[in-house]
Amino acid sequence: MHALVVVAHPDPASLSQAVTQALAEGVAGAGHSVEIADLAKEGFDPRFSLSDLAVHRREIAQPADIAFEQARIDRADALVLVYPVYWWSMPALMKGWIERVFANGWAYDEGADLQTVKKLGHLPIHLVGIGGATMRTYERHGYLNAMKTQIEHGIFGYCGAPVVTSELLLPVPEMSEHLDTARALGSKVFQAANEAAVAA
Repeated sequence: MHALVVVAHPDPASLSQAVTQALAEGVAGAGHSVEIADLAKEGFDPRFSLSDLAVHRREIAQPADIAFEQARIDRADALVLVYPVYWWSMPALMKGWIERVFANGWAYDEGADLQTVKKLGHLPIHLVGIGGATMRTYERHGYLNAMKTQIEHGIFGYCGAPVVTSELLLPVPEMSEHLDTARALGSKVFQAANEAAVAA
């Protein structure tokens, strides 16, 4: 099986990038193929433009850069997003990637009657957020629930893509612990599918 791991952090020496590499190692170590989409390194343009609005209205076809991203996702059996938590959400680069790539007609169909058809029910999602605050802070202010609502329900629920795992890695004495966690997460990306295949 094949996983697409998307990361949004401009510093190649960041913990987000290290977690991404470790997670990919876990996927590969479990016998699966993996592709890393490094949005900052690749220079993805996250700005939702008039062209994107015309796509949403079905006036024009997807531009080449978005068709490329959608094809990468179409090749994947699971999508993994790794991102630092900025202002209690994902970075603008990743949010813009979602806004442009998860378009009307591909991720969902929005008809004239305002009925929405979810089109990504086949795509398991794994989320790995990397935060700088304590869990006490997240819970005290309701940030964790707010993030789950806006990302898991508001984005992926709208498209029908099931969020299989959602991890929040917070500061620990030895940050290398997060790399071990990431490898373990990567090794389990297809665990449910493997177990189902064995049971069948």
